[in-house]
Amino acid sequence: MSNRLAKIRELLDAHEQSHLLADWDRLDEAGRDGLLNQLQLLPWETVDVVRDSIRHRVESNPPPSDLEPPHTCGPTDGDFFARGAEVVADGRVAAFTVAGGQGTRLGWNGPKGTYPATPISGKPLFAIFAEQLRAAQRRYGVIIPWYIMTSPLNDAATRAFFLDNKCFGLHRSNIMMFPQGTMPSFDARTGDLMLAGPGVVAESPDGHGGALDAMARSGALADMESRGITVVSAFQVDNPLVRVIDECFVGMHESNEHSSAEVSSKMVAKEHPTEPVGVFCRVDGRTHVLEYSDLPPELADARNEDGSLRFGAASIAVHLYSVPFVSRLTGPEGTPLPWHRALKKSPRWDPAAGTLVEPSEPNVIKLERFIFDIIPRAERSAILGTERAHEFAPIKNATGSDSIRTSQQIQSDLYGEWLEGRGVEIPRDEAGRVDARLEIGPLTAMRPDDLAGLELPRAVEPGGSLLL
Repeated sequence: MSNRLAKIRELLDAHEQSHLLADWDRLDEAGRDGLLNQLQLLPWETVDVVRDSIRHRVESNPPPSDLEPPHTCGPTDGDFFARGAEVVADGRVAAFTVAGGQGTRLGWNGPKGTYPATPISGKPLFAIFAEQLRAAQRRYGVIIPWYIMTSPLNDAATRAFFLDNKCFGLHRSNIMMFPQGTMPSFDARTGDLMLAGPGVVAESPDGHGGALDAMARSGALADMESRGITVVSAFQVDNPLVRVIDECFVGMHESNEHSSAEVSSKMVAKEHPTEPVGVFCRVDGRTHVLEYSDLPPELADARNEDGSLRFGAASIAVHLYSVPFVSRLTGPEGTPLPWHRALKKSPRWDPAAGTLVEPSEPNVIKLERFIFDIIPRAERSAILGTERAHEFAPIKNATGSDSIRTSQQIQSDLYGEWLEGRGVEIPRDEAGRVDARLEIGPLTAMRPDDLAGLELPRAVEPGGSLLL
């Protein structure tokens, strides 16, 4: 231990982080061993760059200039559905879910994917996605593997949840879970690494952009290649209306006239100039996603002749990317995605006082990689425009916008539209929203046409409910 400790001391001195050993004399043998292991694995070159940039107040990833609106496709711009159905039927598509979050902001004690999301049955998010996969497998007679990126915080709980629920009817061998990576946290004032507790360096998940390295590191990418998977359908865990397998989207992705089949994205119209969503734009002929905080106010407010927002193509974090493309990005010749800095408020351990200090204002810089930074690396990426009310009902907050209440209303509104198309009378309030709780499970119908031939009621009573 003494020889190893001496080498670590030299390492910390070289990187100006010797304070990380302040609790050494108070740690037991297991604590000391854990700290040394953690320190050895830190990405010290990145630590130095970030520390110096914080100390010298260097801006991280400044927004590009000369922004232009992106080119987008509509669902009817070609025979996308038929093309995509062929790709799915060939067994070339896999699902990938970013599921590292906890349900803390929702008042839920567990992984966010275990949160009950549907209006009547309270089906958890993971179950919704699993049933979509089962429905698609039944329709096309193929296996669609599911890859789930957890976090070190919720990996064990997520695995236990799937086992407790018998993998929601999917075969266990076709589900692969792996935790995303982490990055150390930096003091926003000094650039020094922070401690989360005695002998524990503060770390946080490395963002959804860390998915690429996690896929390669875990063996998920190799597993995809061995199965003949060429297209990955990637989405966040918090959206119960996401189309896990969307034939139209896959068809656009594979169409030579629109895409290089490397990476494709979905967009919805931005609701208002200050909506906190990333927007698609073009820079030097390539598509980018710009964070809402980086979009200058004059561009956020800019309008087209018809009154629509000039930069109103909002990203909903739904992408397709090809396995060969990801393999190239994560291979020896690939260039890592850039780090983005986020200023957060987080407790820090003070070794001198021997206490955990709760800050009154943001005090820590956390590093994240964003998956949409792969988009400009594609030879030609494509964007499919879709209806927000049909595919985007995220559950991010306990109350207010993007809450369980708003999500379940959007779900009921969508299913009300489907049922009205089959002649069912649906009650609506003065604002035109469905005045009932409606839920149609993926195994019952994946799209409105799937309701044909089903026995449906003539009407739903105001304030009533219907589960199909």
